[in-house]
This record gives sequence, C-alpha cells and structure tokens, in this order.
Amino acid sequence: MSEARTNAAEFTVTEISGAIKRTVEDTFGYVRVRGEISGYRGPHSSGHCYFALKDEKARLEAVIWRGAFSKLKFRPEEGLEVIATGRVTTFPGSSKYQIVIDSLEPAGVGALMALLEERRRKLTAEGLFDATRKRPLPFLPRVIGVVTSPTGAVIRDILHRINDRFPLHVLVWPVRVQGDTCGQEVAQGIRGFNALQPGGAIPRPDVLIVARGGGSLEDLWGFNDEVVVRAAAESAIPLISAVGHETDWTLIDHAADVRAPTPTGAAEIAVPVKADLLATVDDLARRNRTGLLRLIQGRRTELRAAAASLPRDLIALPRQRFDMVAGALGQALRTNTATHRGRLQTVGGRLQPGMLHQGIRVGRERLVGLSQRSDRAFDVTAQRQRARLDGLAQMLDALSYKSVLNRGYAVVRDGEGTPLPRARLVSPGMTLQIEFADGRVQLGGSDHGSPASGPTAASMEPARPQRKPTKRKSLPKGAPEQGDLF
Repeated sequence: MSEARTNAAEFTVTEISGAIKRTVEDTFGYVRVRGEISGYRGPHSSGHCYFALKDEKARLEAVIWRGAFSKLKFRPEEGLEVIATGRVTTFPGSSKYQIVIDSLEPAGVGALMALLEERRRKLTAEGLFDATRKRPLPFLPRVIGVVTSPTGAVIRDILHRINDRFPLHVLVWPVRVQGDTCGQEVAQGIRGFNALQPGGAIPRPDVLIVARGGGSLEDLWGFNDEVVVRAAAESAIPLISAVGHETDWTLIDHAADVRAPTPTGAAEIAVPVKADLLATVDDLARRNRTGLLRLIQGRRTELRAAAASLPRDLIALPRQRFDMVAGALGQALRTNTATHRGRLQTVGGRLQPGMLHQGIRVGRERLVGLSQRSDRAFDVTAQRQRARLDGLAQMLDALSYKSVLNRGYAVVRDGEGTPLPRARLVSPGMTLQIEFADGRVQLGGSDHGSPASGPTAASMEPARPQRKPTKRKSLPKGAPEQGDLF
C-alpha cells in the first residue's frame, strides 16, 4: 500500500511554538485585563511571582518578574479583583499562554472594600479586636513613642500639641506611611518599641502613637495589612491609632487600645494639659485647707458644749485633790533635798587622808611602770634602726666605686671633672685628673698620648678619709650588681 502524498508543509515543534508566540504577541501587544487573583502564594525564591487571573468562565496564567514586582505600588493578594497591565505571550515549555504583568491596580474601591471586609471578619474571628484585649492608657506618660513619617506634617502637629499641653520626651520611629513596604515598616516600628528594655540606654515608651494623615483607601491600605494588625494587638505598650481623618477607618483602629480621630487628637488623648492639672491641684489644696479648718472649728464647738454640760460636782473632787498635791509639792522638794544632803555628808566623812595618799602611791607606781616600758621600747626601736643603718652603710661601701680604687684601680677625668672611660677620648694637651684610693693627681700641658712624655705640672690632693675596709658581704636578693664605674 503506498503512502498518501500531501502538499502540507512540515514544521518542527519549536517552529510551531515560535510561530504561535509571535502571532499572539503581535496580535495583542499590551493589554489591560480585569480578573480575580487566584493561587497567589507570594514571591518565588527567585523573586518572580506566579499566579492566575480568573473570572466566571476562564483562567489566565500570570507572571510578574522580580524587577517589576519591586516597583509595584500595590501588592497582589489572594481573592482580590485587579486590573493588570502587561503583554500576552506564550510559554513553549508547557504549551500555554500567559500575561507578563508590568503594573497592577485594584479594580475599583469595591474590590478593596470586599477584601477589607473579608480580612476584618477573619481577624475578628481570631479575637484580635476583642474589647477585653484593650489596655488603659497611662494618665501621665514619661516617654511617648510615635511611629510615623519623620518628614510629614503629622509629626510636627503631634510635637507641637504635646509641647503646648505637657512637654514630654518623644521618640520617633521613622517609617513609610504609604506604598508596598508601609505595612511591614509600621509593624517593625511597633515591635521595635516593645523590644526596648526598661532602664536601657534608650528609654522605653509608656504609650505608642501610630499616625498618618488623610488619604484615599489605596493610600491607607498599608494600615489594613495583617502584619500591622497583629503587631498592634501583640503590643505590650498601650497603643493609640491615629490614621487618616475622623471618617477614615482602618483595621489597625480596631486592634489599637484607643482610636484617635486625627494625629493631633492622639496627642491630646496621650497627655493632659499641665495648666489644668496645676489648677486642679491648687483647687484641691484649697478645699483641703477649708475642710480642715471647718473640722477643727466644729470639734472645738463640740468640746466646749460637752464641757459646759458636765456636772460641776464631777470635777470638784479631782480639782481639790490637785490643789492639795500642789500645796504639798514645796515641802516634798525641801525634804528630798535634805535627804540627799545627809547622804552626801555620810559619804564625805568616810574620805580619809590615808586613803588619798594610798591612791597617789598606786598612781605613781603605775606611772613608773609605764615609763620603764616606754624606755625599753625606745631602746629596742633604736637598736633596730641602728642595725638597719649599719646594713645600709655596708651596702653603700660594697656598691661604691671607692672599693674598686682600693684594689689598685684609678679614675681618669678631664679638667672639668668628667670621667673618661675610653682612651680615644684623650687628646694632646688635655688636662687630666687621676683619682687613686688615697688622693688625686692632676696632669696637664703635654701630649698624654705619647708613652715618653711625662707630666709638666702635677698637684696632689690630700687623700679623703676612708672607711675601714670591711669584708664584702653578699648583696641582698634583688639588689643591683656592680656595673660600669661611670
């Protein structure tokens, strides 16, 4: 049986895949596709992001390359309806077509509100918004931590209002309050303040304020991030949420301990007015003084009334007894004085001159004993010091160069008395002084370098008295050894 012949062209798989790829890319180019994100699991380890866009009847694979993902103003989230802008292409490796996304935006406010409501229900079910988790704010904090942008008008308004009401120490944790990194940075700021240890180099805040100015739902979306809500709910420091205007609500408002309508309102909630506190204290002090005066006056009146109502016979007898005791007081004092005088005379009569002489003798003997002990102690101390001085003198003789001269050596000096340890230091015509053990000889006016030359002038100094040579003892341990004579 012969094979049927055909005029159809023959292609390889690669050629067919390439032709389809070029056809799809040329036909569609850049497109805007609306759909719901499905299968999103976050960026891949390579940094690329893979998921799908779907509607009621179809599904379109999508990819965002790492470079484009880092520039997105809005991060993809599972179940969110978005509008993706990119180019449609194919992936020959799996024979499928896909869209390579360059930009991503939510498909209107409705899509964001639906996602926000779904997230709110989820976090409410976890108990993160329960009223029992709310902590009371301190009445007068010492340190306030603010998580916000360091360059916006919000931080200036907060600082200005705190300084007007009650100047305190304020710490600012700088974060971005808009964009794809907003949520992560705000959560890090809350956790960073909580990580500070009391009494450390950086003071730990007593209350936190998370603040941002007003904006659209997209602008405030970072404060709806789960990581921000969980950080606010876990904060051990009481937290005030001040995001947007009074009509703006975000999920961090539900997790915070207190919600402020504006950042300025957060500062007013955090600290009281110092002038009002002083006025209140003054008023309480005045009321306290007035109350005490009224109490004392009332008690005085009651006491007088009670005294007036007492029967006179009730205090007549005690008063009479008091008068009798007062009258006998003078006689009792005189009798007591006479008794003590008699006892003094009795003791004085026992004092005899012999007793006094005996006491003096005992004191004198004691003084003589102390004097003898003092003399003995002085003699012992003097002997010890004399022995120490003799030892030092012997050490001085042993270390002195005089002992070397006694062994037949001599010291040669120039005319000014400077020692000359080397022969090369002697020049012709130089005046020399030679010191022996028994005196000095001065030479000068001739060439001392010549062996045949003799002194032209000599003077003999009388020998200085020398100590009697003593037997050299071994030096104490640690004493320096004899070195060079000079």
